[in-house]
Amino acid sequence: MKYQLLASFAALSFSLAATSVLAQDSATSNVLDRYSGLDITREGPTIDGELAQKMFRRGNTYSNLQRYEEAIEEYRKAITADPNFANAIRNLANIYYFLERFDEAKPLLARYIELEQQVTAPLIAAVSTLGELERQNQNYDSSIQYDERAIALDPANDSQVHIMANTYNNSGRADLAIRIYRAGIAATPDNAFFDRSLGRILEQEGQVEEALEAYRSAANKDPESGFYADLVLNLESRLARQ
Repeated sequence: MKYQLLASFAALSFSLAATSVLAQDSATSNVLDRYSGLDITREGPTIDGELAQKMFRRGNTYSNLQRYEEAIEEYRKAITADPNFANAIRNLANIYYFLERFDEAKPLLARYIELEQQVTAPLIAAVSTLGELERQNQNYDSSIQYDERAIALDPANDSQVHIMANTYNNSGRADLAIRIYRAGIAATPDNAFFDRSLGRILEQEGQVEEALEAYRSAANKDPESGFYADLVLNLESRLARQ
């Protein structure tokens, strides 16, 4: 996954970055406080866009040479000069992720997601990656927010929906798995298998009437599937015997 993420950012000159100077920005203080902030000293009292660009270009040069510690230093200086420099934030976060310094990457990803106003490939990757990192840390109340957004941003990615839902369900959070499949259905309404998967978890949780509704929805979306039709008939028969 590490190399796949890097490849997705390559066309945008090796992106992702930020620093504790961001904690001085009131718009991000709550995010950075949650992640314990970042340790860096502001190089000057005011924002200097020209200096930030210079440090950014130097960071890119070091990054392309795989001199990552020097690149980190330059990107941090760029962000010190301009705390809202989204490209530098992307680059720094990307390097931390590549170096598996995930606790340092997470606040940068969060900051970049906050700053990015356009739906871009780096934004989609950042949202998906931060959700995954939070899931790996079992910070499920946080990860679910990013996971639902990742589904909305990349509705064609069926596999991520099942991975997310299975992770939550296997961790005893069926409620979040249900939310994931509902988000998948909202993003791709014609995907009958999402309805079937939702029904399976609802049935597992004893929500049988809702499960039957989900199975019926799957059967309606794919009327030629005997599999979905059998799910409906079997559950209807079971309910009739109760």
